Amino acid sequence: MCIRDARAGHDSHVQISARGDYAVRAALSLAQAYPALMSAQAIAQEQEMPRKFLEAVLADLRRAGVVRAQRGAEGGYTLSHPPRDVTIGQILRAVDGPLAGVRGLRPEETQYTGAAENLPNLWVAVRAAVREVVDEVSLAELISGRMPAHVRKLTTRPDAWQPR
Repeated sequence: MCIRDARAGHDSHVQISARGDYAVRAALSLAQAYPALMSAQAIAQEQEMPRKFLEAVLADLRRAGVVRAQRGAEGGYTLSHPPRDVTIGQILRAVDGPLAGVRGLRPEETQYTGAAENLPNLWVAVRAAVREVVDEVSLAELISGRMPAHVRKLTTRPDAWQPR
């Protein structure tokens, strides 16, 4: 997830990468099947994503300890922990690294002068706000639709579903 630099000609927004989106979707499939194993092919078909790209994403999740793989004819992937213990933030960090970056830096590493000297405070606040959502929603909660009240409340704001 990045905070894009408006000075570089990009819109300022928080962006979920395709890799992050695929990782969360794959983890949701694994959570629904937990503790059973699922093949990469089955996940790819269920989630309508390219298998080769998915395999790279699953490798990242395995290296991060989010999923485990079992080889063999009856092999496949499963979550390393119960779905209630795996957060969306863990998954996003496993495939994309830190949740917020500013020009390749962590928000607390940024420094500005003059009128922008307080900008690092805003970037840190943006990261904290993202954490309040993705680090507090587990795979089990997302599958069931019973996310924490503060997260559900965000989706009910009048402008929440409107692009800007």
